[in-house]
Amino acid sequence: MRAVIFDIDGTLLDSVDLHARAWVEAFAHFGVETDQGHVRSQIGKGGDELMPVFLPQERIEREGKTIEAFRSDLFKQKFLPEVRPFPGVRALFERIRADGLTIALASSGKRPEVERYTEILKIGDLVDVATSSDDAERSKPHPDIFQAALTKLGAGRSDTIHAVGDTPYDAEAAGKAGVPTIGVLCGGFPEADLSAAGCVAIFRDPQDLLDGYDRSPLAQR
Repeated sequence: MRAVIFDIDGTLLDSVDLHARAWVEAFAHFGVETDQGHVRSQIGKGGDELMPVFLPQERIEREGKTIEAFRSDLFKQKFLPEVRPFPGVRALFERIRADGLTIALASSGKRPEVERYTEILKIGDLVDVATSSDDAERSKPHPDIFQAALTKLGAGRSDTIHAVGDTPYDAEAAGKAGVPTIGVLCGGFPEADLSAAGCVAIFRDPQDLLDGYDRSPLAQR
């Protein structure tokens, strides 16, 4: 089997700034002042990994679920309508499928978010399996979500599988699961950070990966 596992936020969808704004507003609602840039640098992690950067453990134990639920509702009501796909996503998926690869999604978001994103992207008919934070005990940069995707794919040692993601957390998580990562810059992380995290190739965005498909690690050689 040849397969590719895609992150969603910042990789396929232009949503990183919106997630950061939702977290900043949610923290502020609970009396925690944060810096937009600092919060943005943590997007790509799940809430279980993001909140400890800004809150003491005792407060997370006391209010963490409430804060994250507030953030989730705020994002869905205020920011989700603004989310848009990056150019070239469906065409890239069609190219990948035509080349005989299987496609999986692996997001730190909740399952309903992943399902909604799939609708926005109009790729449901091209995706074979999808995993979310509901399939993992720990979110990125832990490997759980990618390991869940590999399990759903029925992946074996001889299979050729790559991940595509926009953050160092994607590359770190996938690497721990034994999957090399192709980085994309559209999520806003510097190329140097993606390279340092172990990305084996870097493209600007999905359209650039499509345009350079034949020279990418995804192409059959």
